[in-house]
Amino acid sequence: MEVSIALTCPLYRSRKSKIITIALLLSISLFSCFSLNLASNPSAPSAAASTVASSRLLVSSHSLPSPQIPSIATPIQISRQDAPAKDLNSCDVFDGRWLFDESSPIYAPGSCPFVDDAFNCVTNGRPDLGFQRLRWVPNQCHLPRFDGKKMLEILRGKRVVFVGDSLNRNMWESMVCALRDSLEDKNRVFEVSGRRDFRSQGFYAFKFEDYNASIEFVRSPFLVQEWDFGFPNGDRKETLRLDLIQKSSSMYRNSDIIVFNTGHWWTHEKTSQGKNYYQVGDYVFRQLSVAKAYKKALETWAHWVDTNINSTKTKVFFRGYSASHFKGGQWSSGGNCDGETAPITNDAHLLPYPQMMNVLESVLQKMKTPVFYLNITKMTDYRKDGHPSIYRQPETQRVPGMFQDCSHWCLPGVPDAWNELLYAALLITQQ
Repeated sequence: MEVSIALTCPLYRSRKSKIITIALLLSISLFSCFSLNLASNPSAPSAAASTVASSRLLVSSHSLPSPQIPSIATPIQISRQDAPAKDLNSCDVFDGRWLFDESSPIYAPGSCPFVDDAFNCVTNGRPDLGFQRLRWVPNQCHLPRFDGKKMLEILRGKRVVFVGDSLNRNMWESMVCALRDSLEDKNRVFEVSGRRDFRSQGFYAFKFEDYNASIEFVRSPFLVQEWDFGFPNGDRKETLRLDLIQKSSSMYRNSDIIVFNTGHWWTHEKTSQGKNYYQVGDYVFRQLSVAKAYKKALETWAHWVDTNINSTKTKVFFRGYSASHFKGGQWSSGGNCDGETAPITNDAHLLPYPQMMNVLESVLQKMKTPVFYLNITKMTDYRKDGHPSIYRQPETQRVPGMFQDCSHWCLPGVPDAWNELLYAALLITQQ
């Protein structure tokens, strides 16, 4: 039941969401428009069984038969030289395995000065290095390896903006480091807006001078506007305006490539409980489910994209939910992942497909603007070994009972694979 504090208008009550049948068509016609086929939504699909919603990239709405998804194999060595890429126009790149790769990682651990201390696991003393030597390999095709010089040529004269929460910052730092590693003169990359400015402005950017390309991050954990208002007695209240896009949107609306995400902040206590927090206009809900709030926020974002983005100029990506691996509690209640040194190898041990991804997909399929959907949920679910855990800090700063980070990812690490998928999509659109 939805009850408001200041009643003006009720929040839109959405229909029960349906799973989108979406497919990967990495081809020259990535932005072609087709009709979506919808399938009924199972009440609690597992990540292994969800062949459509858990493993597709929305680059067009043309659907393909759902493949059988095999379990991940024990990591084995693959050669430095890939076989020629084939059938990318009909390949599900999210159906794959993590395999040992002698040529990984893309950049050496500790070599990139732009990695946040909290993601710099090897520098912070993590002794095992195997988590950096795994590469995501689709079962039915070969992805082109990330080539920083080619990527910089694609991005020449362009702005790339990552918009979202700290998991997108994880991905943004990975991209900056991978591109920097390809430069002969690594002093030719400059901070446009740095760490000090980020604290007040929520904006952080690097310029690759020789390519006139900027790689930027805009902090927007919900994509919609966090709100604060006062009462006559001097008290203040924080809410989340589900009907307003975050005001920072004016900073990136004319960018060439935008990579959005939102997800993890919706699992925090305030948002997941939904008590006296969600607002539409002057209407504050005493209680609202996080699924309905998330859907309304995404509808606000989708409307903004459809209204403000010129799809002939700007490519829009949305990166899906990145899996966490807390054991024995959440981050604030003793949850841990310390000691994990290998990925999950049995699909039966994966988590159920997150409800919020079904919600996201139900919104994406109604949009007018073509959106590249990077559905990395399942590929991250395997990687219980990839988080900073206690290595978010150097040993000298650790204390017994400290919070472990089992949400973000060590760098080099898992986000490098997300950028390899992004690179593949952009590479093929240039052909």
